[in-house]
Amino acid sequence: MEIIKKYVAVDLGVESGRGIIGEFNGEKIQIKEIHRFPTYNTKVFSHIFWDVLKIFDEIKVILRKATAEGEINGVGITTSGVDCGFIGKGNLLLTNPFHYRDSRTDGIMEEVFNIIPEKEIFKKTGIQFMPINTLYQLYATKKEFPYIINSTEKILFMPDLFNFFLTGEKFSEYTIATTSQIYNSLLDGQPEAPRGNWNYDIMEKLGLPVNILPEVISPGSFIGKIEKNISEEIGTSEINVYAVCSHNTASAVVSVPAKEERWAYISSGTWSLLGVEIPEPVINEKSFNYNFTNEGGYGGSIRFLKNIMGLWILQECKRYWEKEGKSFDYSTLTEMASKAEPFYSFIDVNDKQFLLPGNMPEKIKNYCKKTEQKVPEDIGQIVRVILESLAMEYRYNIENLEETIENKIDVVYIVGGGSKNKLLSQFAASSIRKVVITGPSEATATGNLLVQAIGEKEISDVSQLREIVRSSFPLIIFHPENTSEWEENYEKYRNLKEFHNGF
Repeated sequence: MEIIKKYVAVDLGVESGRGIIGEFNGEKIQIKEIHRFPTYNTKVFSHIFWDVLKIFDEIKVILRKATAEGEINGVGITTSGVDCGFIGKGNLLLTNPFHYRDSRTDGIMEEVFNIIPEKEIFKKTGIQFMPINTLYQLYATKKEFPYIINSTEKILFMPDLFNFFLTGEKFSEYTIATTSQIYNSLLDGQPEAPRGNWNYDIMEKLGLPVNILPEVISPGSFIGKIEKNISEEIGTSEINVYAVCSHNTASAVVSVPAKEERWAYISSGTWSLLGVEIPEPVINEKSFNYNFTNEGGYGGSIRFLKNIMGLWILQECKRYWEKEGKSFDYSTLTEMASKAEPFYSFIDVNDKQFLLPGNMPEKIKNYCKKTEQKVPEDIGQIVRVILESLAMEYRYNIENLEETIENKIDVVYIVGGGSKNKLLSQFAASSIRKVVITGPSEATATGNLLVQAIGEKEISDVSQLREIVRSSFPLIIFHPENTSEWEENYEKYRNLKEFHNGF
């Protein structure tokens, strides 16, 4: 008789949260979405917060629906990186956690660099410089709300916070901890961590208390069972809770169905995370200058990657157009883009003006105007500018990546929700001049579910995990097209990006 294990993945993205059940028979996994909801964040006065209690209610709904379908063997939670909650005495959450798109970190990096030089921070952490990093969030919070920091007993990153709500246990999982720019993967590991430790000296130099940093554990670790009062409230058994690769990109990367030796990945969604999986951090002059990052992966591996703004820019355009009464789904927007004029204009998708919410179509027009390009006016043309610019940015960073690791990439895997955008995938293949393979689209949930199976001793290692992914999901192959046109226009893009950097 075939034995089916059921696991639940809670995937909290920037736009939406989902509950996904995975049914695993030892050879293949089948997944099914059982609940979806907006990822609640709310602006109060000048600050943006996660509405974590509302999200926790939705997690309870997921568990209730999952249990209705049979016995659940485990649950794991993934979110984006850097954001954290502050836990005080009596296990009290002191404030709704700040969202990384909150503006309180504006100018904070420069203040920190006056205390600790950039190169010293990079040498100790290997993490790229972004104002959203936890390091700058903590310093900004200390500056504006010192009483929060002074009252904090432990910080917990977002997946760790929800795991705490479920189990009462306070741990930080390795992959999410490494996004903070406070963790050093070169140091000797904590007892339960695969590698590395906190940079206590960075905290001390910035006047931040080191005792607020939690113990770090490995992905695949059993955290505990759902607390009895919660299981009684939602009518479930005391389900096992696992620390998966809690950073959503780390879960996506562990499920990349690669079997080649020289491969790269793009985890495509709100952000596009482009990189390679390597055994040791790359911390040198080139990785510093190109602002690459060394984040944690499964088993102590390193995700050497670059953050690219991704489909966030399109998401914000879509949101603005809807406010104007122009409602289109993503497939319609992509179809409109396919009919628009190619190589009309470009934007540097990583320009800081595109990071924060706002009138994104107007920001795109202003960028094109200030850089003396044609200004896109209609919706289809704007969408095409975004997608072509993303593909060009992939090429730009692939070249920098190959130079830094001193190795060539043969094939690029695109996973995550953005992999469903076939136009962008074709643009990517043509721009980077390499074979692109897409799928699975639910990479984060798939990695989450299968790392739980590792925790349950149902899967032995990542090699077996990736073989299961290849067996379970269809993959689509894209070959480069119109390469001479893309080559000619790439030179225009690179010149634009380098000439107008930070205009």
